Amino acid sequence: MDEQARYDRARKRVEELREFYRHLVTYLVVNAFLFVLNKLTSPGHDWFIWPLLGWGIGIVIHAASVFGIGRLWGEGWEERKIQEIMDKDRHGPRA
Repeated sequence: MDEQARYDRARKRVEELREFYRHLVTYLVVNAFLFVLNKLTSPGHDWFIWPLLGWGIGIVIHAASVFGIGRLWGEGWEERKIQEIMDKDRHGPRA
């Protein structure tokens, strides 16, 4: 892989990380505000939990795509699988 391609991949990865952290900070700030608003306006009824949980599911999915599950079947996986198939093809069928 040439230097420009490595730079482009690194830059793309940094953008993915930045977007995730931006999403996480927004989630924390907005939900902290909703918690305070809930406690000030209707302390007997905890409605803030619903947006916290709903949005939290989105955060977990986003985190999995950036740090976990999405990495397993992402671009790198495709390249590794292509290379594996080409290697098997080059060496012929094994008994």
